[in-house]
Amino acid sequence: MSTHTRARTRGSSQAGRAVALVADVLAFIIGLWILLYLLDANQGNGLVDFIHDAASWLAAWSYDLFTFSKEWVQVVVGYGIAAVAYLLIGHAVAGWLYRR
Repeated sequence: MSTHTRARTRGSSQAGRAVALVADVLAFIIGLWILLYLLDANQGNGLVDFIHDAASWLAAWSYDLFTFSKEWVQVVVGYGIAAVAYLLIGHAVAGWLYRR
């Protein structure tokens, strides 16, 4: 394997790892908000408020995709769709970068 090919493979591998890490962090933030909501965390707390704001921004596109009568189901499904989408798409892109 030439030096150029090895460098390109190493760069693709590092990019793949970075994309997977970003996807994991985004999904973690959303998952953490779901957990904090279900545990009825104090929304007056600065950290809880920050996680809620970040998760709301990340899941803005999916939150009202479906509507449910129970608020906890709305939160779990609305935010959960975004978390799963970030994981699936992020890891698919990372896998594609690994194979390059």
